[in-house]
Amino acid sequence: MRIRHLAMMLSDLEPHPCNDVSLEQYSTDGNLAARLLFDISAFGDINDNYTVADLGAGNGILGIAALKLGVQQVIFVETDIEACNVLEKNLIKHNALNSSLIVNEHISSDTFLKKVDLIICNPPWGRQKQKADRPFLEMILKNGSITHLLHSASATHIRPFFESRGWEVEMYGEADFALPVKYSHHKRQRDMTKVGFWRLCPN
Repeated sequence: MRIRHLAMMLSDLEPHPCNDVSLEQYSTDGNLAARLLFDISAFGDINDNYTVADLGAGNGILGIAALKLGVQQVIFVETDIEACNVLEKNLIKHNALNSSLIVNEHISSDTFLKKVDLIICNPPWGRQKQKADRPFLEMILKNGSITHLLHSASATHIRPFFESRGWEVEMYGEADFALPVKYSHHKRQRDMTKVGFWRLCPN
């Protein structure tokens, strides 16, 4: 599959409902998701017998992209039941339910996630609630799997958090991330920020 075709398919998914500001919910653009997954593939981090976890899955755009690139199974972890309902519709639309598992749970230190081959994640960045991404980062550490993370390109805490625990950290790219007016704190019709493509690799 070509990146343009994947981007078009992902752009046609039912979007994230984005109804809970406390969860910092934003829809990931189809072009951005396609680029991320093709970058992951270029690293050799995708294999057809892999189980992948999509943490904070939203409408499932990252995990569905992984399935389209041939992974065996995706575990979608998402706390918002409305987002889970949209995710299920998107999986049905693409005949992907049999290779998927939806886990409707809040990510915390008590959340169980079986060992997977790869984690993909676009967590909350902590702009509304400080350290909102911490449970996601701790889950990544706990699982010990190679992770590709969409996070702020200006984040200063990710590298020391993982390197102090012996992980390799690389921000290998960045892109514009659109922030549409969805919540009352957005003053402009459309805002932009820089998202970084981070690769986290345990030693």
